[in-house]
Amino acid sequence: MSVAVFGAADVGRAVSPQEAYAAVRDAFVGYERGEWTMPPKVYVTNYPAGDFRAMPAIGGGHALLKWVTSFPGNPARGLPTVTGLVLLSDADDGRLLAVLDAAAVTALRTAAAAVLAADTLCRPGVSSYAVVGAGVNGAQTVRMLVARGIEPFVWDVDENRRQAVERLGARLAASAEEALSCDVVVTVTPGAEVLYAAGSLEQGQHVSLMGADGPGKAEVAIEELRRARLSDDDGERSSLEPRVRLFVDDWEQASHGGEIARAVESGAITKEHVTELGAVLAGQTEGRHSANDITLFDSTGLAIQDLAITKAAFAKAAELDLATIDI
Repeated sequence: MSVAVFGAADVGRAVSPQEAYAAVRDAFVGYERGEWTMPPKVYVTNYPAGDFRAMPAIGGGHALLKWVTSFPGNPARGLPTVTGLVLLSDADDGRLLAVLDAAAVTALRTAAAAVLAADTLCRPGVSSYAVVGAGVNGAQTVRMLVARGIEPFVWDVDENRRQAVERLGARLAASAEEALSCDVVVTVTPGAEVLYAAGSLEQGQHVSLMGADGPGKAEVAIEELRRARLSDDDGERSSLEPRVRLFVDDWEQASHGGEIARAVESGAITKEHVTELGAVLAGQTEGRHSANDITLFDSTGLAIQDLAITKAAFAKAAELDLATIDI
């Protein structure tokens, strides 16, 4: 039995940014409706070096298993932060159909989720976008925004990465502060440093927080997350103060290993203060309530997103000159 092999370049050739965006949107809705399913990802840790993750999912006639790593110190060694494989199988007979480069799939679905959340939750009439973090996933996010007609600012601590992403159609921010103050911000950092300190989020802002996808990572101060629980009449928030509204890709996963995990563990927020993005996309609840709201999207990365990208890539297999392996 021959199995198609998608290298990183093959994934990029098979799935355009716009196709990735549409596929991930459909996956969120399918998951919300119970049509696609997945258990929470399993972490095998070797901190502080990094971790391994096993991520299964099933939906739309296919099943997937992703085995992927996150080793933030690898670039200093000349190695990629993310490596691994995605296995796609037929859900009806169990046949292995394809093997894909996990880093390429991860970058596409991360970018798609970040921009999809921004489009869904940002206020009308926003004029400035930024991507903070210009690694592989950040670069793919820039491509996604540019494909949608947006010229984002970009910031990274590494000048070479900043310049590389500028060539994709971004504008270099003068500083991290300039990027972080934009109307819509996507943060794609290792999550080792808080980017938004207490009180720093601005009225009407949306931030897609993509970096804190595991224990010990954070891109926003816990005080900012706590603002999501303050109601108009509880005496802690004036009627003019903007409300922080929290959204996640999946409550179970995010509450244990995402940006909000610290706040949940400390009791600063509970499930009632958080909305899953899929519920908004499926029309089951509203997202932003007013232009003054601050909206935060906590992304931990879902196997159903990987399945969406993988299915889209496999649908193009016959059009590509792919390598195969016999098993």
